[in-house]
Amino acid sequence: MIASRYIIIGRRFCGPPQSGNGGYTCGMLAAAAATPLEVRLIRPPPLDQPLEVREDPENSQILLLHGDHQVASGKPKTFDLDVPEAPGYAEALAAARNYAGFREHAYPNCFVCGPERARGDGMRIFASALEGRSVFAAPWLPDQSLAGSDRKVLPEFMWAALDCPGYFATGAHARGPLLGQFVAHVDRRVHVGEACVVIGWLIGREGRKHYTGTAVFDENGEICGRARATWIELKAPAGAAA
Repeated sequence: MIASRYIIIGRRFCGPPQSGNGGYTCGMLAAAAATPLEVRLIRPPPLDQPLEVREDPENSQILLLHGDHQVASGKPKTFDLDVPEAPGYAEALAAARNYAGFREHAYPNCFVCGPERARGDGMRIFASALEGRSVFAAPWLPDQSLAGSDRKVLPEFMWAALDCPGYFATGAHARGPLLGQFVAHVDRRVHVGEACVVIGWLIGREGRKHYTGTAVFDENGEICGRARATWIELKAPAGAAA
């Protein structure tokens, strides 16, 4: 599939303060593999460190390694996902004014959804509940820093956009769940400055696990990418208050 190579998750692309945004990291691994992957995150991806992308043909997977430590693994995967109807850009913009992350955010500097990131630095995708629907939505205007020479958003940033709306759709964002498993498919890369909408919705729950779907739509309401994620709430330390 691929020869061993290295990628670096730059500090700009953090999720929690000292680790990479999960969707971006998964997208970088999928881009390195050049094949659709379902990625399992095993430990927080370190920032500004060379991470080895290595084939594991015995187990039909791709590994992401930091020294001797396994950060993530990916296996070839295709998937089906029923996607809700897209809201309009104006509807998503109105919803974002009530973004819960403005009031409380476990990771306020997250590259994708952090409200403390400036325009042109973070992606500022602020997914919020749509009135009367079990869907969270955000407007998104991609900037030039996310694009290749063709002025289309690079695949790893499409994966990143598909990450955090699912985080808020869990309903557990105040407890800071972490991305455990992620699979995405990009139908078409959107253009710089295109008035896009990103949505997230809850598929189900199982104990501390939350299953969500997400999708990106272009300015014409056509679907451009979709993803399915498993979010995991960490166990409270022994003796901690409820």
